[in-house]
Amino acid sequence: MLNNKTILITGGTGSFGKKMVQVILKEYKPEKLIIFSRDELKQFEMSQRWSMKKYPCIRYFLGDVRDKERLSRAFHGVDYVIHAAALKQVPAAEYNPEEFIKTNIMGAMNVIDAALLNRVKKVIALSTDKACNPINLYGATKLCSDKLFVAANVYKGDDKPIFSVVRYGNVVGSRGSVVPFFKERAKTGILPITDSRMTRFWITLDQSVHFVIKVLELAKGAEIFVPKIPSMSIIDLAKAIAPDCLHKVTGIRPGEKMHESLIGEDEGRNTIEYRECYVIRQMSSDGKKLSDIDNDGRSCPEGFQYTSDSNTRKISIEELRTVIEEISDDYSIEDSRWSMEDIPQ
Repeated sequence: MLNNKTILITGGTGSFGKKMVQVILKEYKPEKLIIFSRDELKQFEMSQRWSMKKYPCIRYFLGDVRDKERLSRAFHGVDYVIHAAALKQVPAAEYNPEEFIKTNIMGAMNVIDAALLNRVKKVIALSTDKACNPINLYGATKLCSDKLFVAANVYKGDDKPIFSVVRYGNVVGSRGSVVPFFKERAKTGILPITDSRMTRFWITLDQSVHFVIKVLELAKGAEIFVPKIPSMSIIDLAKAIAPDCLHKVTGIRPGEKMHESLIGEDEGRNTIEYRECYVIRQMSSDGKKLSDIDNDGRSCPEGFQYTSDSNTRKISIEELRTVIEEISDDYSIEDSRWSMEDIPQ
């Protein structure tokens, strides 16, 4: 799928981008792999690990998704775009709404325009559970972004590219995830728990990257892909990491949900279930549902919704311990950026 292709990752110096680069360089032979981001220091640090001398296919391209002209230049000759650039911290969004709108919404519009101008083949935009029935500004901007990418398939006409969205929940092992936070706080003997009833979906960086690559192959346009992943209880996670620690309940925070929702009841009416994922289908311009990605799907029942508390796939304390042991600590506690987006305490 990715062999001899040119792939560009916006926000390519983030946790997902780094893992995507690692997987692509290990499993494929791309013609070019372009890292597009605005942080020159992070690009420099990545280049120490994946240098252009050792990996001739890789390119580092400084730029911001807010800059349409820069995006248009970067997208020249690109086959596939993975749009991972976003502002994500929930409290920061509430205090700086215009900045989040400029990056998450206007940036999405710029990515779409640049992809159309350069006839990119496929664009996969990364979304979040916060976009499903949003209760904070960050989630609202990502919902708007999702709508823009879905709608782009309508007004592109017969031209390329195909636009699709991938939506999943908390990524274990990403910068700012709860695992290193709990490990550090375990040294004090007390773990802060927002609410003992809280549940979250569970996906690793490696799983998220391979799911996006699979979506690149399957996408026909205008779908929202949701992987089938297990749920965890925040109490179970705390016990898996530090079984001897006491728990201090701190209370749920503004803009935070008790349980994650990846597919709301209203979306469930247009959702098709497949073996490994759900696909939320959108309507075409003539009011008809778009075609399925294959013939093995079945419509979800009336009233279906996909939430972390009602999910039938639960991950046990023992399974949590096993996964945690396999996750490498790519980021130190000092480097982590704690936020309600990443820490479901």
